Amino acid sequence: MRISVKALLAALTALSLPAAASAQTPAPARQDPAALRQVAEQFLRVQSAGLPGEAQISVGQVDPRMNLAVCPAPEAFLPAGSRAWGKTTVGIRCNAPSTWTIYIAATVRVQGEYLVAAAPLAQGKTLGPEDIVGMRGELTALPAGIVTDVSQAVGRTMAISLPAGAPLRADSLRSVAAVQQGQTVRIVSAGPGFRVSAEGRALNNAADGQVAQARTASGQVVSGVARAGGVVEVTY
Repeated sequence: MRISVKALLAALTALSLPAAASAQTPAPARQDPAALRQVAEQFLRVQSAGLPGEAQISVGQVDPRMNLAVCPAPEAFLPAGSRAWGKTTVGIRCNAPSTWTIYIAATVRVQGEYLVAAAPLAQGKTLGPEDIVGMRGELTALPAGIVTDVSQAVGRTMAISLPAGAPLRADSLRSVAAVQQGQTVRIVSAGPGFRVSAEGRALNNAADGQVAQARTASGQVVSGVARAGGVVEVTY
């Protein structure tokens, strides 16, 4: 049986078409891990913009074995319980055309000024500018609630005793009472077109701006805002 050359070539061409077509089909595009790290870093820079110091951000590697589908607009977020401070985690999700979510480890270090005791500070001492001194260091390595602003310390009293050089924390300070329980106070009442004042007796301790209660000479109990100098402001 003889087969013509033309028929043989046609048969070989037909057999090779599926393989050629398969070879020409492009592989689906995959997400670049480096681009996701850039998204996470930029997100943390925005989140840390208001921190009291200079932020240094490092983002961990993305496992290339994840083989994620390409995402035109990946969205970064902080998972519940995470914040842009110290060792943290950034989530990145894709909503279209594919849906996926990954998490990347990161570290936010903050170099800035904080306050320490210039000398031993006893409980109950009211702080003045001479009692504190500024230091510079990594804030994320210090105890939570570290005080970084002089205005947060001067005029406050020590809730605990601290040795010299110890960092000041917000929970170690308390506001000086503008009104003290049992103190004779001036109750100032104001409203549209009137302003009157009378004496009373404070029923609780209150710092400036806090709610204070006072009893008037007639026995009436009023609530107002405590002000320095033993004043309770009542607004109508």
